[in-house]
Amino acid sequence: MKQLANGYNIVGISQGNLVGRGIVEFCEGSPPVNNLISIGAPQAGIASVPRAGGVPVISLANNILKAGIYSDYAQKRFAPSGYTKLPKNIKGYLKNCKFLPKLNNERPNERNPNYKKRLASLNNLVLIMHENETVIKPRESSWFGYYEDGNDKKVLQPRETKLYKEDWIGLKTLDKAGRVKFIKVGGPHVQMLDDDIKKYVIPYLQDKRR
Repeated sequence: MKQLANGYNIVGISQGNLVGRGIVEFCEGSPPVNNLISIGAPQAGIASVPRAGGVPVISLANNILKAGIYSDYAQKRFAPSGYTKLPKNIKGYLKNCKFLPKLNNERPNERNPNYKKRLASLNNLVLIMHENETVIKPRESSWFGYYEDGNDKKVLQPRETKLYKEDWIGLKTLDKAGRVKFIKVGGPHVQMLDDDIKKYVIPYLQDKRR
């Protein structure tokens, strides 16, 4: 696409961020993404299924609980199951979760260096976490922090995780180059004040070299 030859920016909201990052990591030969702005994203996963109302949703949730979050039934029918990472079932997560283990290059025998190379090519990765987050658990997932394997109480900060230390997706490379922005804003899930949007989002849409 000629219009995108010089690159473009992606703003992702909640789980849409994972799709945006998938474009960066998975799409070979596509126009370059300059800045990826992530608002309230489950970048490192979620430890519990988000709450939702409505009889059909409740019915589906009950079926998923019976079958198991990593069952084929759940993985084919319920989007959050693709990024649910149960700290006390990492083996099941790595084996049967269809999306996030691949996106985060977590499977030891399947790590793709191209995912790291492509994400590390970003000019900026802007990670926005909400102080009063109620949907993403733990909220530090929006910064790539997460529970320690086997422990659903202790939260590792992003630079303490294996994903960062071993640089599976290029997060450490970007951070060392000063191209990761860890930003915390007030408010609940994906809600931002106009002033925060102007300060933390708009500048990265105006100048790809920022």
